[in-house]
Amino acid sequence: MERNLKNVLVISFGFLLLFTAYGGLQNLQSSLHSEEGLGVASLSVLYAALILSSMFLPPILIKKLGCKWTIAGSMCCYIMFSLGNFYASWYTLIPTSVILGLGGAPLWSAKCTYLTIAGNSYAEKAEKNGKDIINQYFGVFFLIFQSSGIWGNLISSLIFSQASTKVEISEENLACCGAYDCVTNTTNTTGPAEPSNSLIYTLLGIYTGNGVLAVLLIAIFLDEIKSDQAETEKEILETPSFWSTFLATFQHLKDKRQCLLIPLTMYSGFEQGFLSGDYTKTYVTCALGIHYVGYVMICFSAVNSLCSLLFGKISQFTGRKLLFALATVTNTTCIIALLLWKPHPKQLAVFFIFPALWGLSDAIWQTQTNGLYGILFEKHKEAAFANYRLWESFGFVIAFGYSTKLQVYIKLYILLSVLVLSMVTYGAVEYLEAKSSPGTPTATKKENVEPPTQESNM
Repeated sequence: MERNLKNVLVISFGFLLLFTAYGGLQNLQSSLHSEEGLGVASLSVLYAALILSSMFLPPILIKKLGCKWTIAGSMCCYIMFSLGNFYASWYTLIPTSVILGLGGAPLWSAKCTYLTIAGNSYAEKAEKNGKDIINQYFGVFFLIFQSSGIWGNLISSLIFSQASTKVEISEENLACCGAYDCVTNTTNTTGPAEPSNSLIYTLLGIYTGNGVLAVLLIAIFLDEIKSDQAETEKEILETPSFWSTFLATFQHLKDKRQCLLIPLTMYSGFEQGFLSGDYTKTYVTCALGIHYVGYVMICFSAVNSLCSLLFGKISQFTGRKLLFALATVTNTTCIIALLLWKPHPKQLAVFFIFPALWGLSDAIWQTQTNGLYGILFEKHKEAAFANYRLWESFGFVIAFGYSTKLQVYIKLYILLSVLVLSMVTYGAVEYLEAKSSPGTPTATKKENVEPPTQESNM
């Protein structure tokens, strides 16, 4: 157990360092690079590249390089994005966004594959339930990983607050904040002056250093892992062709359960995109100023991190269905409240309540959906997790794509509609599993994972 736990911790802290940088940069893109929508455009291009990457790169790289070196190599793509921000323009940010997007899918697929294999491997030796161990591993990972938002946003807020000068925001400008925002206005103009280049370079230098440390941590301390000895020997002798690997992701859509999980997976992209792209800009930056973005997102990350561990543990007793119901009710309540609320600086506490509740529900979407994929598709992990990143990225692309075109209230209605559809199709998956599980005990036992009808994922 010590060796498996060590590897889980190495991956977790590697992702912590990497996403301390990327998470902070993502939340600031629309504010730092608002000219001609460069920041939002870079994020949209990034996730579009991630979609293309999800189609074919994960199986190829994982089979050729193994999970360890796929993770290390993909992390280098994130470092390139940090470097591109040093001189932000259409000629630097867009290409580095493409590079990051291409590395994103292999990174997450390799991580999910590694944790799933490690969990099943330990469960087999210890004669424990594979599903429980996988849930625990993902819970530990997300506890550490989600805290990256705390450190990344804390660093940016502390640095930028040194240069912020208090600006009185007029009632006329405040009228453009919230769900019925003024699309033609740039909310950044209501906040404090932009930070100096020296402060921006300091921040980017810290973020780039974090990325380099993450790569070194994985390369030096992470053990290589194999899913099955016979299969790996086969892979050495014959490498799948480009097209067969390209089609593997789409062939996985023949599984009805995968098709039904598409709305739920896309919703993960929608809700994260709304918080980082719309809530931070139209509510926080508009009414309080850019230097508050980091502090508000720290609240989100802190709650998300703690709830990830909590739900990974209690899912064994509550089952995943109850947790998904909790996330649905929480998100629905937040969406309705955001439609009705007019943000004002005097209501400072409210700005933190929404990201806290959003963090609670996002912890469920992340841990439970990731684990659900690992449990339902244990025999086709690479293709399944590639689909996960594909459809989640598609949700991000849509969310960032219409970010500057639609008013926030329309985006909230879209978010609510996707959430309702997600729960309907997820319910269909649970129905199919409940219907098929009594007749397939031997098959699931052979894979070291029980029928995924009763538990949550992480």
